[in-house]
Amino acid sequence: MHNDGNVVPLHKAATDQANHSPLARLPVILLQVRDKAAQQLRHGLQDLFDNADDTLFEMADRARDDVEQNLFFEAMRDLRLKRKNIERGFLEQFFEAFVGLTQYDSSHNAMPGTSPYVTSSALPRDELERNLAVQAMVGRVLNREGFALGQLTARLSALLGKALAEHQNPMSPGKLCEYFLQAGRNLGVGIKVKLIILKLFERYVLSDSDRMYAEANQLLIATGVLPELKAPPARRASERAPASTDHADVLRPAGHPQPDDAVQEVFAALQELLYPVRGSVAPTLEASATAQPISTRDLLRLLSHLQQYVPAPTSQDDFDLRNQLEQLLTRVSVKTGKSRVVDGTDEDVINLIAMLFECILDDRNLPDSLKALIARLQIPMLKVAVQDKSFFSRGSHPARRLLNEIATEALGWGERADHQRDSLYLRIEQVVQRLLNDFVDDPAIFAELLADFLAFTADERRRSELLEQRTRDAEEGRAKAELARRRVERTLNEALLGKVLPQRVVDFVQNAWSQVLLLTCLKHGDPSAQWQADVLTVEQLIWSVQPHRVADERAHLLELVPGLLKALRDGLSRSAFDPFATSEFFSELEALHLHICDQASLTLAVSDVSDLPALVEVSAPIVLRTADEGPVDTSSLRLPADDVGLQQVDQLRLGSWVEFQEDDEHRLRCKLAAIIQSTGLYIFVDRTGMKVQERGRIALALEFQRGAVRRLDDTLLFDRALESVLGHLRRLKRGK
Repeated sequence: MHNDGNVVPLHKAATDQANHSPLARLPVILLQVRDKAAQQLRHGLQDLFDNADDTLFEMADRARDDVEQNLFFEAMRDLRLKRKNIERGFLEQFFEAFVGLTQYDSSHNAMPGTSPYVTSSALPRDELERNLAVQAMVGRVLNREGFALGQLTARLSALLGKALAEHQNPMSPGKLCEYFLQAGRNLGVGIKVKLIILKLFERYVLSDSDRMYAEANQLLIATGVLPELKAPPARRASERAPASTDHADVLRPAGHPQPDDAVQEVFAALQELLYPVRGSVAPTLEASATAQPISTRDLLRLLSHLQQYVPAPTSQDDFDLRNQLEQLLTRVSVKTGKSRVVDGTDEDVINLIAMLFECILDDRNLPDSLKALIARLQIPMLKVAVQDKSFFSRGSHPARRLLNEIATEALGWGERADHQRDSLYLRIEQVVQRLLNDFVDDPAIFAELLADFLAFTADERRRSELLEQRTRDAEEGRAKAELARRRVERTLNEALLGKVLPQRVVDFVQNAWSQVLLLTCLKHGDPSAQWQADVLTVEQLIWSVQPHRVADERAHLLELVPGLLKALRDGLSRSAFDPFATSEFFSELEALHLHICDQASLTLAVSDVSDLPALVEVSAPIVLRTADEGPVDTSSLRLPADDVGLQQVDQLRLGSWVEFQEDDEHRLRCKLAAIIQSTGLYIFVDRTGMKVQERGRIALALEFQRGAVRRLDDTLLFDRALESVLGHLRRLKRGK
């Protein structure tokens, strides 16, 4: 609960202004009514904001996707930043409404009962939805408190000496909603969040309107204002709107049971399992001394004292919480002359938290340097658990979620020499230090830190997802290029192998026309007409530079050459081939065609044979250059379908984290970002989204077999540790 002092000076300022204004000569009793109601409204607003974070956390838990979840987190931050302004604005309008009573003129008043919240279908959808929600809230209050509000309005009218319409009463539910909407008009939240906040306003502010109206009526009756009015009928308890402190009530359907009993049942079951380990916190006391348990409040004070001496991450191995607490209790016992111990319930919590952290610090999925930071959270987490047993049963508990979120982000964090400069390490360190410095007994700090941490990780995730997408696009493109390269290789080998051709033509086809075919295959695909035309062009080129001694062949060559040259020029132009090299090749090609025609006419003299281009037989398959060498080819290897390594590979899903053992000292943590179906490659990225590894399915299976890679467990850390501790406790119980 926030200190009233934050608002009192504003209240005082407004009061002074009202009392000194010539238009605000209100009766003293009316000022008392106003101030009494303002105090209640102020407390209601504080309860609203104190519970808003938890409610929005619940909504974030139920979000359909990251975008919706981030909307709730941003709303939490916005609400926290503007809380004071909203509280101040609400109360200022409330005071101004009372000042306005001296200026009230019934001749200018709207028809009694007219609602200021228009619900015409012509309104924008969001505004219509908000107005409908406000109308429903006001209607519920009027149904419950209409009689008391009517009496209060009648007494105010008598006090002021003029008729006052009920909806002009500064304390009417419509007016209170109006103040709240106006005070929160600058909130940067969507309609979904606005409706949640309105629901909270109804629960924590309007739900107590019966008390506000009753106290106001009693004050006026005590000063003789219409004491003869009939008292309002007594209300059944079931008719009163519950003002539960459980934030989840806003989200819980009608008739859903309250959680307190369930929390106690869960903790009672835990206590039964913890019985065999009781006595772990055992201070050194005189045998004859009667042990006197310390209160939970005193335990929290001792823990707060220890919290100030939590060692640095490098010294965590020497810190044993239970041992430290035992020593402190021993000193307290000696100092007071009374043997002090921890109460049984509190000891159960201490033992359970200690065992949970032992599990967490043994977890292979956490990097060692971040384990040391997380270990420093043991006392803050213990203090929360001592205060609130739902820590063990409610997955959405802010403290529990904070621990889980830190561990989730730590999953992809790799060890590095300069880890103290890493943004994630620094942010986790800030969270830990803030808790150690500032957390005394108000658990609201966990909700605040969780919201900030989630906003930080959301920003990092957006950046990494963008880079991941670029990596996936690049890998898909690379795979497509590889398939096209293989298709071009196959086509050229079918056309060239076994042929005797001029070396210059073989070089041209391999180095230049292969690029034309590659671009066509990538752009249009090999079933396309463009691909067929380019393949035909290379086949015609190869045919054109072979000997032709038959007259029909010579005639066909002369007919073919013009179209062939045009097709070659167009293709080279599309691939942006060097124009100087193009010109040089066409000159050589022209000479080749002339030589072939001369040979065919048998006009070539024996002395001219040396002028013929060198001919070669194409016997070796053409292999086109690749952008990189890629991974070791294991496509020839075969593993049985039930191979353990293959099964582990097939269990990987996009987003799975793995750890590669690069050598005896170095490990690489990375996430599976893509499986390229066309090539069978598994693409891995680091937590920034940068590609760090790629493996074929068989190669990855072989690494799983020999333990060079292992999958990291990405289930929630706290839940995993709790399950492990419970398993251990159950085994202990069975062994007794």
